[in-house]
Amino acid sequence: MIPWLQSDDPFPPVERALKRPNGLLAAGADLGVERLLEAYRHGIFPWFGEDDPILWWSPDPRMVLPPDALKVSRSLDKTLRNRPYEVRFDTAFRDVMRACAEPREGQAGTWITAGMIDAYCDLHEAGWAHSVETWIDGELAGGLYGVAIGRMFYGESMFSRARDASKIALVHLVRRLGRQGFGLIDCQMATAHLASLGAREIPRSEFSRRVAELVNYGEPPGSWHDLET
Repeated sequence: MIPWLQSDDPFPPVERALKRPNGLLAAGADLGVERLLEAYRHGIFPWFGEDDPILWWSPDPRMVLPPDALKVSRSLDKTLRNRPYEVRFDTAFRDVMRACAEPREGQAGTWITAGMIDAYCDLHEAGWAHSVETWIDGELAGGLYGVAIGRMFYGESMFSRARDASKIALVHLVRRLGRQGFGLIDCQMATAHLASLGAREIPRSEFSRRVAELVNYGEPPGSWHDLET
């Protein structure tokens, strides 16, 4: 059994998460800014369907991408060098989330509900959630969004409407995070796509230790819109 959280209840230790389904830790509470920040500071994230209660997760192992481990294929490198595009930060956060929520082949629904979009837009307005956008010919062609606390970045979702558009956004994000001294990018669950870009799985205990170190750096929240790519 997992606990049902009331508004003021703290999260249980992540070691209490279920093994099946992997990482299910708790249910309930809300998606307010402070609750989301508390979750991410402990390596916990919300994920649930449209008809489900709020569910909180901390899987073991955890997929992560250290900025210095990024792998760029020859074809992607060629695209980065030669294809006309523009990468922007924090100029279309809600649009990025809506695009990530669009139906995808092989999926019956989305976990990025209207309530989830509103909650993360509140987090964005508070300076904690960010979007990275690839623009081609003036149109939003791909991108991703996530949460930055200290020197820890938590990737949430990405989308692409043109070839390599989401990968372009990811490469620019990773390179900028590396320049800013970020230590780790949380990718949550393992996928072959992320592995091809250099992400790997680590034990939850190691992930929790790194999170505890990285979230305590004093970088203040704020928009990334005016920062260089």
